[in-house]
Amino acid sequence: MTVQQPLLEVKDLKKYFPVKTGILQRTTSHVKAVQNVSVEVKEGETLGIVGESGCGKSTFGRTILGLEDLTDGTIKFRGENIAGLSKRKLKPYKKDMQMIFQDPFASLNPRQRIGNALEEVFVIHSKMSKKEREQRVRELLVEVGLEEEHYDRYPHEFSGGQRQRIGIARAIALNPSLIVCDEAVSALDVSVQAQIIRLLMNLQKKYQLTYMFISHDLGVVRHMCDRVLVMYLGTMVELGTSDQIYKNPQHPYTKALLSAIPRPVPGRKKERIRLEGDLPSASNYPTGCPFHTRCPIAQEHCKTTVPEWREVETGHFVACHEV
Repeated sequence: MTVQQPLLEVKDLKKYFPVKTGILQRTTSHVKAVQNVSVEVKEGETLGIVGESGCGKSTFGRTILGLEDLTDGTIKFRGENIAGLSKRKLKPYKKDMQMIFQDPFASLNPRQRIGNALEEVFVIHSKMSKKEREQRVRELLVEVGLEEEHYDRYPHEFSGGQRQRIGIARAIALNPSLIVCDEAVSALDVSVQAQIIRLLMNLQKKYQLTYMFISHDLGVVRHMCDRVLVMYLGTMVELGTSDQIYKNPQHPYTKALLSAIPRPVPGRKKERIRLEGDLPSASNYPTGCPFHTRCPIAQEHCKTTVPEWREVETGHFVACHEV
């Protein structure tokens, strides 16, 4: 039996940002944004990445796509190690790996017509003529639910949902295999969120896309994702299928996140797990388990010993001493 190779393999990825102080701007410490993250993404699946703001999930996604230089680790795409490649050598892979940004307005040039903005990807990555580029962009606009006439409009003439559709059109323009959705619906109204999620799912089915879906909205993640990776302070704390994470969470941090999801049935009370204190600074990393400063079940050894990443059931992994 042939085992299918994962589309993306990330091993021990680290991303540190230097902290510079003084007149000479010497590096005195580092912000450890991502710490030893290892995960595989299968072709055609949607991997959700969740956690509080500041947990490193967006930095993780940006580092995979080469938007941030990694500090250490390996990133294999279709079996090829692309970690640390120069921009020139990474260019052929860029066509196959795209990103949908959280703020669609900030990712568009306000002085550039939408048609010209979308044509840029074909100027860089193809040899299409001007007429062919324009025709392809008009097709893309229709495919994401806009009109051909929108080609000549500027970003400020669109609503937030329409601008995100433009971002999606740009992401799928080169027929990529992997798309990183960085909080792609968090800035939108709930009704518009549903439309964009439906669009993403339809496009995934049509083009066999693979998604890394970064979000803090666990309700959306449950609806969208096949597997879920829970991150805390740049580290992995739990990984499993959507059913395993939502029906049988193991890590106390995962349980606290899930307890914060609003119940759809009014009047039915749900016990909320409230975490004490704030997220520690990534530049002053805690010893032992990074979650021990806020964990309701922490023991003395949690303060000194890093928990082992282990499998508690098939495909379900957790890093916790007390599980």
